Amino acid sequence: MHSFILLIWLVLCAAQDARQRRIANALTLGVAALALIWLLCTGSTWLGAEAGQGGWACLIALALTLPGFFMGRMGAGDVKLMTALGLATDGLFILGVFIGAGLASVVWMLLAPRVWLHMSQGLRDRLQYLGPTMSKKLPFAPFVLLGTVLVLLWIH
Repeated sequence: MHSFILLIWLVLCAAQDARQRRIANALTLGVAALALIWLLCTGSTWLGAEAGQGGWACLIALALTLPGFFMGRMGAGDVKLMTALGLATDGLFILGVFIGAGLASVVWMLLAPRVWLHMSQGLRDRLQYLGPTMSKKLPFAPFVLLGTVLVLLWIH
């Protein structure tokens, strides 16, 4: 059940990021606060890892995203998204998501020029920031969603 809620949250973040290239603080900080409260009250993350694992996952998320933020490759919403995801999961999960997101973005950059031409104009307008000409700074949340799905499939 917690995985399902996590996926719904990531779908909302991915949709907003793909359309507007930003993620609302209510989505990122709200879930981070809920995950932290859950962690402190139950002693475990949403996915059942020990509290210490959630803390490590949060630090791993910061270590992996802050360099991209300071280099201008990631937005603050991406950092907050991964940090909130870290508080809700564990270190291996967050590493898997980051690797999966990276692989998904590379595949998208290779396929986007071909796929983009066959998409309807309405869909291209809605997902304009995922277009092949935007490859310098793609929205990260859609790829985090794909990375999370891959990790959840791998775990189960």
